[in-house]
Formats: sequence, structure tokens, C-alpha cells
Amino acid sequence: MQRRLLLTLPLLATAPAWAATSTALPSVQVLPDPLPMPGLGRSRTLRLCLPPSYATDTTRRYPVIYMHDGQNLFDAATSYAGEWGVDETLAALAQSTGFEALVVGIDNGGARRNTELAPYDHPALGRAEGPAYLEFIARTVKPFIDARWRTLPEREHTALIGSSLGGLISHAALLRHGDLFSRYGLFSPSYWAAPQLFEETEAASLPADTRIHLYCGGREGGGMASGTRRMHTLLTGKMTADALSLNIVDAAEHNEAAWRVELPAALKRLFKLV
Repeated sequence: MQRRLLLTLPLLATAPAWAATSTALPSVQVLPDPLPMPGLGRSRTLRLCLPPSYATDTTRRYPVIYMHDGQNLFDAATSYAGEWGVDETLAALAQSTGFEALVVGIDNGGARRNTELAPYDHPALGRAEGPAYLEFIARTVKPFIDARWRTLPEREHTALIGSSLGGLISHAALLRHGDLFSRYGLFSPSYWAAPQLFEETEAASLPADTRIHLYCGGREGGGMASGTRRMHTLLTGKMTADALSLNIVDAAEHNEAAWRVELPAALKRLFKLV
């Protein structure tokens, strides 16, 4: 179990920053007022990355991508061990494909990250706060974003992406909040921490337009690759080949650098850009 726990610890927000100089593009903004989290007795900061045309095309509305671990998405100065480069990836996709989306990064809870992203109680991670965290996204964050920015609020335009425990809780959202999200990027999902998801997924009926991209590195340890393959096999019986994709990179490890490399391909699959 000790080896498996190490898979979650590098993403804690309480760790020292990777770099002192900000790498975030001007399109990124940190919202000044954290949102209260009902039922959890705390609040949370949101980080937004606006589409390149947002300021000039004032009638256009945009898909929304919600992502966990907001500190690690846009800025090396706030990340633990490097950032995903989400802002650079979206800017490049806008140039190469014309696809634009608004990205909402939800900061993790630092020392509370493991419990907030756990769908079920776990002897090593503690009492699960994942259901309340998902309710916060569904009932507080999403309505807040849709009311204040020009979004396409319908589920067919809304994605949820996360890595490690963030991938795990995103899978839980697939089963519990499928009315709000239709596209899921499950990066290095820590299925060891919630084996109940296999049985729950097997029993579930997924909406026909659900799209899922599964990814992990072959050198991550903790049974990551075998668990991801097992889930892919299970989902294959519930989804069309076009709607479900899997990529296991044998040489990749469990870190933001690997997820950054995978992100463009994942977004192309999830939003049918290829």
C-alpha cells in the first residue's frame, strides 16, 4: 500500500512550487473570491483560461472543460513539479484546428486532496469527501461559470478531465453526474483507490453520446496500466469504438510532463477534432 500512496502525494498543493516565475499566458486569470464548498466547510479558488477569441468575438459561446488540481494546469510557479501547459495547448489547438474552449481549473485542497478526490472511504486515504466535492462542481461551480461567462452549458459541450485521483473522481462523475458532463479525460486514474468503480461501471447505462479518453504510463506502478486496461475492456462493451479511446505509453511515468504531452491528443478525441 505504501507504494500506491506515493502516486497521489506529488500533486499536493502544500508542496514547494516548481518555479518562481509565472509561465501562465495572459488568457489565464485567478478568480479573486474563492467559492464556498457546501457540506465541506471550506472554500476553493478557481482559475480560468479564456479562449483566444473571447474578448473580440463577443457573441460567441464556448464549450467548457473543467479540470481538477488547478494549481498544476497553467503555471509552473504554482505547481508542484511542472505544469500541464493547458493554456499553451488550447492556444495551439485554436490555431491549428479552430477549436476553442473555456477551461476552469479547480484548485486542489492541499492536505485534503486525497479525501476530496476519493469516491469511497479508503483505509489509506481516509473518509471519502468525493461525493461532496462532485456536488460542489455540479451545483456551485458549473452554475457560477455558466452565469458569468459565455458558455455552451449543455452536457454535450461540457468536459471533465483529471489525473491520478483527479482521473478517479472524474470517472465517478461519469456515473453520478452524467446529466452535466458528456466528455471525460481520465489520465492515470488511480483505480486501486476505488475498486468499487469497476462494479458500478459494469452496472451503469451510459448516455449514447458519452466520450471517454483513457491514458496512463507504463512505468507508473501501482497496477495503473492493468487497472486502466481492465476499465477500458469493461467500457468497450458499453460504448462505440469511436467514443472510447485508450493510450498507454510504455515509457511514461506518473507526472505532469507526461499528461501535458497526452493532452492535445485527448482533446482531439474528446471533441472529435480528428
